[in-house]
Amino acid sequence: MTDNTLTRMDLSEAVFREVGLSRNESAQLVESVLDHVSDALVKGEQVKISSFGTFSVRSKSARVGRNPKTGEEVPINPRRVLTFRPSHLMKDRVASGNKS
Repeated sequence: MTDNTLTRMDLSEAVFREVGLSRNESAQLVESVLDHVSDALVKGEQVKISSFGTFSVRSKSARVGRNPKTGEEVPINPRRVLTFRPSHLMKDRVASGNKS
């Protein structure tokens, strides 16, 4: 595993090289896509990207947790969490990258 991280700028640069839009238009396109995905998730909608995976928001109810150091019980408030389920194609692609 490397310390490389794919950033918004990297995505914008890839759009610039692959599609041929200007750098500014490429950055705006990436921002627009990410905004649409974020807005849908905030509304509780599922975001399914074919051959990639599905993002969804799940509600978790309140529960009692335990501090592992002290053993003290701590209430955990209800919250919404983001989940991602990769598609089978993505799982296969990632797994094939593990082969040396």
